[in-house]
Amino acid sequence: MKRVVAALAIVALAGCGGATGGSSTAAAGSQGGPAPMFSLPTSTGGTLASTSLKGKPVYLNFFASWCGPCQEEATDIGKLARKYAKQGLVVVGVDELENPAKAEQFRKDHDLPYQAVVDPGTLRDAYNVNGLPVHIFIDRNGTIATLRVGEMSKEEIDIALRDLVAKT
Repeated sequence: MKRVVAALAIVALAGCGGATGGSSTAAAGSQGGPAPMFSLPTSTGGTLASTSLKGKPVYLNFFASWCGPCQEEATDIGKLARKYAKQGLVVVGVDELENPAKAEQFRKDHDLPYQAVVDPGTLRDAYNVNGLPVHIFIDRNGTIATLRVGEMSKEEIDIALRDLVAKT
C-alpha cells in the first residue's frame, strides 16, 4: 500500500511542474507568467508595492524565522544581493505568516541588505506555493523567469541571478 501511495504522489507531483503542450501563455503566478501584484507591510513599518519594482529584475525570497533551510540560505542570499545590486537587482524577503518584528530580527541576524515584507499568505497563495523556502526570479518585464520551492545552493542562486540581470 505504501508503494502505491508513493507512486501516486510521484505521478501527481510530476504533473505540477512546467507547462503542458497546448498553450504558450502561462498563468499569472506561474513560471513564464506575469508576477502577481502586491502591496505589503515592510518589517520597518512602511509598505512595499510591486509597482515600485517595475522595470527591475526582482528576486523574491519567501522565508520564515523558524525555517532551518531559510536560515542556512540567508547569509549567501545577502552576499549575492550585494553582488548584483549594481546591476539593478532588487531582492525582497517575504516573511510568511509572521510579524514585522520577527521579519526585522531575521534581517538583522543575517545582515541582509534588502527589505523584508510580511505576507499574511496572500502572496504565497497568488504563487500557489506551499512550503519554504521559495525562490521567485522575476525579469525586468514582470515575467516569472524561475519559481522554485525548496532550498537552493549559493551556486544555484548565483546562476539564476546572473541570468536574471543579464536579460534585457
